[in-house]
Amino acid sequence: MNRYVERIYNGVVKENPTFILMLGMCPTLAVSTAAINGLGMGVSTTVVLILSNVIISALRKIIPDEVRLPSYIVIVATLVTITELLIEAYLPSLYDALGIYIPLIVVNCIILGRAEAYANKNSVGLAAFDGIGMGIGFTVALTIVGFIRELVGAGTAFGIQIIPKSVEPIGIFIKAPGAFLVLALVIAVMNAFQVKNRSDELVSGCDGCCANCAMKPENCGKEEAKA
Repeated sequence: MNRYVERIYNGVVKENPTFILMLGMCPTLAVSTAAINGLGMGVSTTVVLILSNVIISALRKIIPDEVRLPSYIVIVATLVTITELLIEAYLPSLYDALGIYIPLIVVNCIILGRAEAYANKNSVGLAAFDGIGMGIGFTVALTIVGFIRELVGAGTAFGIQIIPKSVEPIGIFIKAPGAFLVLALVIAVMNAFQVKNRSDELVSGCDGCCANCAMKPENCGKEEAKA
């Protein structure tokens, strides 16, 4: 697989930041009361993620290691401020819906994590595609969670009435407990279909029983002895 295509596939499927890596839980749980809110937050984060990856990758040989993380935060904060002002100017309804969670993109662990783990070590092109993949994965996750919560909790999808008004919606799904329920349901379905991620590839032969794991120091050599 082409390295650039692999970065997108990796972000959407193998290392989806929400469903696999369990990162960015704050906006995932708080903003996803409706599908359009999840989509808006996902796209905003994607734009910041791509641009921050590109800038950090381009400056990776210039930024001293001693001030690496503060520099990342300054870069991300600048991009978030620009994004916030643009949303406030051109999409005021979305700005009102997302509220305080737009500035919180600055400390989103997905963005800082990709800057440190990938953009700081790879070329601008690969860093850009890594940002695209992670951003799309995050956007898809937020939109799915928001769609389910909105559909079950309000009977609508992207503001369009889907379930007849005569059917009483389950209001808890558009409240805080509903976010946890939907996220747990989606992850349970993924586990039921045995969706594999990168950790499965790195830890081959893992049966999920850490106490008796053959890789523990005290268990080393036991497998060979049994053989």
